[in-house]
Amino acid sequence: MAEKVLITGGAGYLGTVLIPILLERGFDVTVVDIFREGDTVLSDCCRYDSFHPVKGDARDEALMRKLAAKADIVIPLAGLVGAPLCAQDPFNAVTTNRDAVIMLSKLVGRGQKLLYPTTNSGYGIGEKDTFCTEETPLRPISLYGSSKVESERAILDSGNGVTFRLATVFGMSPRMRIDLLVNDFTHRAFTDRAVVIFEGHFKRNYIHIRDIAKVFLHAIGKYEAMNNQAYNVGLSSANLSKLELCAKIKEHLPAFVYIEAPIGEDPDKRDYIVSNAKIEAAGWTPDWSLDDGIKELIKGYTMIRNRRFANV
Repeated sequence: MAEKVLITGGAGYLGTVLIPILLERGFDVTVVDIFREGDTVLSDCCRYDSFHPVKGDARDEALMRKLAAKADIVIPLAGLVGAPLCAQDPFNAVTTNRDAVIMLSKLVGRGQKLLYPTTNSGYGIGEKDTFCTEETPLRPISLYGSSKVESERAILDSGNGVTFRLATVFGMSPRMRIDLLVNDFTHRAFTDRAVVIFEGHFKRNYIHIRDIAKVFLHAIGKYEAMNNQAYNVGLSSANLSKLELCAKIKEHLPAFVYIEAPIGEDPDKRDYIVSNAKIEAAGWTPDWSLDDGIKELIKGYTMIRNRRFANV
């Protein structure tokens, strides 16, 4: 019998990539999402008898209690992602990113698998030239980071759950996000051919969206060995500063010009490098390089043009 997966927020950037892969692998998938009016990002999944969309809110305890009781695997994806969005809507950020996840962790029993994507934004500002490991103290510097850190703590304290501290994600998705750093800079390079960078020495780690789907599948298969632990998930080859990222993009789009501003600050002060040795030792390896992702994005941006307010 197919394992039953419950996913909240499945119509988002990550869910719309992960869910088709789970269905192709034979899982039975129930998705809870508010489903924006006219939303068709998961329409192709409707051909599967094993796909069950539920229009609802991940904060609805009665609904989640009913659905969680039937699940073998629970993946909470619902949330407000990113520091700017959380700062704009702190109430929904806290109630969705933290409270709904903590509630769900209490509804999941020991015979079930709980897989939670958090963020390595929790490391905040790291020490220069020192890799952040899973033992590094978490010092989030935004509401987004703190809400995810508190959710992760609750899951690990419960004794049942695997958490993934994701690097900054990149790559194409049916629910595209152009605000993520690699996606954003590649979009600017493709459309504007120029970008002005503030504090270009700030470093982060990066990971392709399909490699995140791969780590979920990996943990489902090795849950007992990985249970009750946190794992950094990123490309060990891609701990890059913003200037280094731009140089990499320029290799694919030679007309791209990037300049570091002599004055001004980036309001996002995250600056860290991350070790992914623990998840690699658990047997997971990424399939997508940063170069692969940039080439994919260039193809995508050939089709996606932001013309809503343009006279073209």
